[in-house]
Amino acid sequence: MMVAAQVDALPSVRGKFEVNAPLDKLTWFRVGGRADILFTPEDSTDLSAFLKQISDDMAITPLGVGSNLLIRDGGIAGAVIRFGKKFSSIAIEGNEIIAGAGAPDIAVAGAARDAYLAGLEFLRGIPGTIGGAVKMNAGAYGAEISDILISAEIMDRNGDIHELTPDDLQFSYRHSSITDDMICLSVRLKGTPGEKNEIADRMQAIADAREESQPLRTRTGGSTFKNPEGDKAWSLIDGAGCRGLKVGGAMVSEKHCNFLINTGDATADDIEELGEEVRRRVMNNSGVDLKWEIRIMGRKGNTHD
Repeated sequence: MMVAAQVDALPSVRGKFEVNAPLDKLTWFRVGGRADILFTPEDSTDLSAFLKQISDDMAITPLGVGSNLLIRDGGIAGAVIRFGKKFSSIAIEGNEIIAGAGAPDIAVAGAARDAYLAGLEFLRGIPGTIGGAVKMNAGAYGAEISDILISAEIMDRNGDIHELTPDDLQFSYRHSSITDDMICLSVRLKGTPGEKNEIADRMQAIADAREESQPLRTRTGGSTFKNPEGDKAWSLIDGAGCRGLKVGGAMVSEKHCNFLINTGDATADDIEELGEEVRRRVMNNSGVDLKWEIRIMGRKGNTHD
């Protein structure tokens, strides 16, 4: 937890600071501790000024809409950076879409549809923001961000901005070279001219498939584990007898067992412990070492009080 002297030393900004800020309501799981400070910058210039003035040893953690994320009960040290509406703009330039990192993936897909641009329909099936999608090379329904990215505007720990190409970002399955202290500001994506009705139909098919197969109306972080090469995580989890498995208030979804659910009173520790138990059972049953797709961050313990 930050001490008074550290709070007093925070730089002057145009955005908003909140000290000892609760984070549980900012994540899809609705669990987790507090941030030492929560900073919502006014714009990229404000964010850059903040980063240039803080001490080198202050940790920074970008936060989107809180999907695909588990924040531990002890909260997050240093500064959590949350993006407001000014980081959520979407513009069309010819066959390209320029989106702020805070723009929801579904909104980017919708903007492309309305501009008669195909190739981004898969974003309809990815929860979260476009900045987070770039960091993890998010994908669904046979496509991923690396297929459509032209460039990304990235701010480093020192507040300097770099324009990076897919080669710079070294994409692989659910991974990029963007480190935890780098912040995606905006992206430029490529579309292909298409028929609006056909694009809309593909997006609706994706929405319908998600509704049918995934526990969308529950407190969940999305797909929990990466698919091992040549296999499906859900099948391995099901085969290990984990469907419906519980730890405290956390449960493996019975609808889609690559989703963990907060049934109402789970702690982050319950969810993480359940995930690790699933990994152990899958390893014992099939010899496969499942890797977390959900990002886990923060301190063990409890800072709710």
